[in-house]
Amino acid sequence: MSRATNVEATAVSTIEWLSKDSTTIVVPVYQRQYRWDIGGCEQLLTDIRAVADEDDAHRHFIGSILSAEDVALRDVDSADADLVLIDGQQRLTTLMLLIAALHHSVRESDPAFAAELHRVLVRADDPDRTKLRPHDAWAHLFESVVLDRRGGEERESRFDDNYAFFRSQVHADEAPRIWRGLQRLEHVSITLDADANAQQIFESLNSTGEPLRDHELIHNYVLMGLSHSEQRQVEEDFWLPIERSTGEAIGAFWRHFLIMTTGREVAVAGEHGVYSAFRHEFPRPDLATLHAQAEVWREYSDIYRVLLDPSQEPDPEIRRQLAYVNTFGKATYPLVMSAYRDHQLGVIDKDELIRTLERIQSLLLRRAVVGVPTDRLIARLCRARSEGPEQLLKAFARITPSDERIRVSLKFTDLPHALYVLGRLEGLQDPDGFDVEYVVPPAPHNNWSGDGVRLWSEYSEDEQNSHRALASTLGNLALIEQPLAERVFGDSFPAKRGDYRRSAIAGTAALGELESWGTAAISQRTAALTDAFLRIWQRPAVTDIDDDGLTPILDAVRRRGWPSGWEREFDYVEYRGERWDVPDVKYLFNRVFRRGWTDTREALMAFNARNGGPIYEETAWKGQWDELDEDHHLYMGWDSKYMMSAVQGLLEESGLATEVFVKYSYIGNVM
Repeated sequence: MSRATNVEATAVSTIEWLSKDSTTIVVPVYQRQYRWDIGGCEQLLTDIRAVADEDDAHRHFIGSILSAEDVALRDVDSADADLVLIDGQQRLTTLMLLIAALHHSVRESDPAFAAELHRVLVRADDPDRTKLRPHDAWAHLFESVVLDRRGGEERESRFDDNYAFFRSQVHADEAPRIWRGLQRLEHVSITLDADANAQQIFESLNSTGEPLRDHELIHNYVLMGLSHSEQRQVEEDFWLPIERSTGEAIGAFWRHFLIMTTGREVAVAGEHGVYSAFRHEFPRPDLATLHAQAEVWREYSDIYRVLLDPSQEPDPEIRRQLAYVNTFGKATYPLVMSAYRDHQLGVIDKDELIRTLERIQSLLLRRAVVGVPTDRLIARLCRARSEGPEQLLKAFARITPSDERIRVSLKFTDLPHALYVLGRLEGLQDPDGFDVEYVVPPAPHNNWSGDGVRLWSEYSEDEQNSHRALASTLGNLALIEQPLAERVFGDSFPAKRGDYRRSAIAGTAALGELESWGTAAISQRTAALTDAFLRIWQRPAVTDIDDDGLTPILDAVRRRGWPSGWEREFDYVEYRGERWDVPDVKYLFNRVFRRGWTDTREALMAFNARNGGPIYEETAWKGQWDELDEDHHLYMGWDSKYMMSAVQGLLEESGLATEVFVKYSYIGNVM
């Protein structure tokens, strides 16, 4: 058997590997900066706690760590070479920060344990040097945190944030448990000698094929830990049917299912947000529980198949409404799945299902007409639906623009989803075979005429601009059969009248009876069609509130930060009827926790105890703090994503979340 002579790969205990006196790991200059945020730290800590609570045979694999011996960095008096870290910087740096937090929390109470931890962090021959030596540009910041020698002049860094998170989450009495979990971490140590091609091996490890997608991670997570026969049963009975039902949309299915289940938005960009949400919602169960859960997943995937292809729905009225909903894309599927499932189970009747589908269409169409965003709406409606039909009706009404706003917008703005709108206005079951006709073309030629007397070239500039401005509005649009559309395309109005009269569409045929066409006729027709529009796409008449783009706090975006130079995330925040001028999440975090300290202290302290912060009795580490009283301090050093998560969690647990909204600034909406 041939043997690889330039590469040595060994499965090792990560802590034992780091603890060796000879281990010194150098991060080369070409490596990116340390980027893990608190979310990654939180997941790592969760995994470590989980493996700590298993029996002694369990291990947690953290992947491969690729390094190369660099004899140029070998100490003069040592036969050992430093290891140049090629892949694994983010994981090792985070582990070092966690171990440093453990060390600093127990060094006074348990010196022997602290010495064991210290051996992982620093070199035996030089206690002023950490085992991991980052890039020189940020080595001082890292070492100042790990060795606990920060001065007041130090700038804040990601090292500080994540160290502070670990310090706040792991108290001295839990340190042995975390240490037990750390000792059960394993990785494959891949060491290259001087003749190996490090770059080629790095690319092979990181760039061969596509990274696993969320649904593939969910698949592996569900099957992991089962016996081979159990895996085959789950695969055949549940997973393959889910794949057949959802096809290429399987990733979207899991995201929509989780939005429906949790009533919260699920991120799709980066960090495997769907997979993380799934793991949180479905901790790995025993086989019987897994079967029960998977049965539900499969049933919802069958519903998803019908939503993707409404022709599979046997009831013609429901089938038509599902096709209408698809005009607006798949974003509404979490709410539709919930209602459809209840209809299947007999919880709601057909009329209630159709009312829900109609309200979805009214909501999205009206918001599109007035030009307000239609994203991040469905999770809040799923939450409202779980509270009962009355709450769902109020939620629809609150975010559906009023009739007054619709009347104004239809006069002057381009009509969205024109084929769908005109088809329903004309009572068509299916607009297939029809086109949208512009009575005044968007760009008339010089010989175009609205009355057969004056040519377009004779219209004044103001007249031309007025006609162009109304060309895509409701009053200037009509449905027409495709063969007729080809005949009338671009013609003057008098030339079109005969073909209009041939149309089977009543509204289009009526145009053929008019003598001329211009802005006055467009406005008159818009007013008539608007009345019909408001009858079809109704707004629930249960409240006068029109939220004007306010976002419930539970739907606020958790962001890592903001571009340099942009300082305002929110225009304002509506807190229980008060209007707060807070520019960003850091100010909001401070104000919400200060308000909780005054108004709902019992709920706040319960939240604080469950989450290990952000309020502490002493400023136990260096960073940004705000004093609540002499004995309680609010830590202000979290990253913006974690701050928003804490605000949402506190308000939800305090029962106040439904009364708090954010109004994003212009850049906030763009971002």
